[in-house]
Parts: sequence; C-alpha cells; structure tokens
Amino acid sequence: MTKSQPLARSFFTRAFMAAMTLLPTHAQADQTAMPGVSIELSAADDVDGACRMSFLIINGHGKDIEQAVYEIVLFSGAGGVAQLTLLDFRDLPASRPRVRQFQFDGLACADIPRVLINGSETCTGVAEGGCINNLILTTRTGTELIG
Repeated sequence: MTKSQPLARSFFTRAFMAAMTLLPTHAQADQTAMPGVSIELSAADDVDGACRMSFLIINGHGKDIEQAVYEIVLFSGAGGVAQLTLLDFRDLPASRPRVRQFQFDGLACADIPRVLINGSETCTGVAEGGCINNLILTTRTGTELIG
C-alpha cells in the first residue's frame, strides 16, 4: 500500500499540472470574446388586459450605448405574427445592468409563446452592428426569446 501511494500522488500531481496549463488558454478565449449586448426576458405578467414584459439588458461593450431600439415580433400561439413593434431600450451604460418594461395591450402573455428580436433599428454610441452582432438572448419565462 505504501508503494502505490507515491504512484497515485504522482499521477494526480501530473493530472493537476496538466489541467492548470489549460487555464491560460481558457482565460485568453474569454478575453478575446467579441463584445455584445445581452438581453434576458426576465418576466411576463398580465396586467389590465395587456402583457407586460420585463427585460434585463447588459451592454458588454467597453463604452456606453446612447440609444438602442430593437424591432421585435411577437408570435401568436398559432405561429402567426401577433404584433411587430419597436422597443426603445434607451441608453445602456457599459457593463451595467438595466431593466426595461414594455406593455403590449390586448395580448395575454400566455398567447405569446415566442418573441423574435428582428433587428436593431437604432444603435448609437458603438460601432455599426454593435447592438445586434453577438447578441446573447435568454429567458426566465415560458416565452422563447430568439434573434
């Protein structure tokens, strides 16, 4: 048993050292990731005959976005377009989370299974395409967010 302990330690030491050499590569990949905007559909609540959606937005660029307006499409349960509209997320400070709410009158949240970020209508303060390229979309609701 004593002879196998040094062998086991040696194996685990080599495995640990090999794993440690991979860390700089992973860190470099994170540093070279392209900046973008992250949009999360955080909540969808029915309020007075309308669906109110709350979005958490994080500007991953190194500078502020002065104005971000997105064209979105709300799809009905049958798969057709229920509404096409523009959402003005206003200013988005660099690396700071912001929550924006929008209300869609005459629509119940349960009747909107999917929301499409169709494009960026306005994006000022960052390079062209900065609001739509490398867009990260997530949802915490039963409504799918796609782009």
